[in-house]
Amino acid sequence: MFRIVKFRAHPMAMQTSLNNARKVLACFMTDAVRTASKYKTFRGEATSLFFLGSAKYAHTMSAPESTSVSLKDRNVVPDSEPLRIEDVNLLHDFIDKSKKLVVLTGAGISTECGIPDYRSPNGAYSTGFRPITHQEFICSSSARRRYWARNYPVLKKFKEAVPGPAHTALASLEKANRISLMITQNIDRLHHRAGSSPVELHGTVHIVTCLYCGFSISRESFQDQLNSLNPKWAAALESLAYDSNLNECFGIKQRPDGDIEIDENFWEDKLHIPTCSICNNALKPDVVFFGDNIPTSRINMAVEAAEGCDAFLVLGSSLTTMFPFELVRIAREAGAATAIINIGETEADKFVDLKIDARVGEILPRVLERLGVPDDICDLEQNKC
Repeated sequence: MFRIVKFRAHPMAMQTSLNNARKVLACFMTDAVRTASKYKTFRGEATSLFFLGSAKYAHTMSAPESTSVSLKDRNVVPDSEPLRIEDVNLLHDFIDKSKKLVVLTGAGISTECGIPDYRSPNGAYSTGFRPITHQEFICSSSARRRYWARNYPVLKKFKEAVPGPAHTALASLEKANRISLMITQNIDRLHHRAGSSPVELHGTVHIVTCLYCGFSISRESFQDQLNSLNPKWAAALESLAYDSNLNECFGIKQRPDGDIEIDENFWEDKLHIPTCSICNNALKPDVVFFGDNIPTSRINMAVEAAEGCDAFLVLGSSLTTMFPFELVRIAREAGAATAIINIGETEADKFVDLKIDARVGEILPRVLERLGVPDDICDLEQNKC
């Protein structure tokens, strides 16, 4: 832990000094730089700020475990201010008053587990990533090969990710019958591994479905078939971190953001993609791509819940996509109380009853403690996707 600066605590100077201190610390610290709220002290006009992080040149550090930033989330979670007790109290009261609470979760709770989002300052869009559209996937065999080639390492990333404090806290609230229905925009199934069974608006990466007959298989089975059809290429991908010469032979390069670049000539001509074992047509991940429609059954279930709840809580979503935004509006117009916990602005900030800028994984466990709900940490190995 570092005590860095002491200055006059004018509100505008405070934020400027915080930002400047982070930039300076980044030169000799490997971890994300943030303030240690437990040790921030005010003495009249002067303020002492203490920062947490992993120093490049120091062997040991002393820092409270509860405020440390995990290495897993340092590149994907947006910066946020220290959690305020006032916000904990507000969210506690919001949940405690509800008798029929509906929760909508977005990418913000999975970034805390190391899974990047799209739209935050550190998200996929900031690296130049452009997601494939539904139309591209169904109309072009070349686009499908490119998608599966670049998406190959994704399964391993999702399998290595484990539910965070937000996921386990929500599972505990469900177990205590404090949540009527959970809806998620996420495709990672971390909620399932924590013990929840949400409505998956955008599907899941863990299932692959035939575009023609609807037959589905697990993503692991599809991956096994892909490996069998392309053994040398699969070996090259598995060795990304170990054998650069082998990777270059197969047109593969690792990008700094964790994505992979694959030479167009390779995936265009040489990559063999499994087809449906029933009708021999193309397979697609059970994910709602950009330009695709959410299945009607999921829409109906979510709308019915929004219309019938007395409180609607959004966690970790900017509500940029149309349907999640509409769910908040529907709940609001039906008379439900509405709240959003998210780092940064959302599309619904102007009309919800409560907006809190905070990490979901930091505030929810505190709220559970106040509600008297045990925060059960499930056996993650027993909850497979």
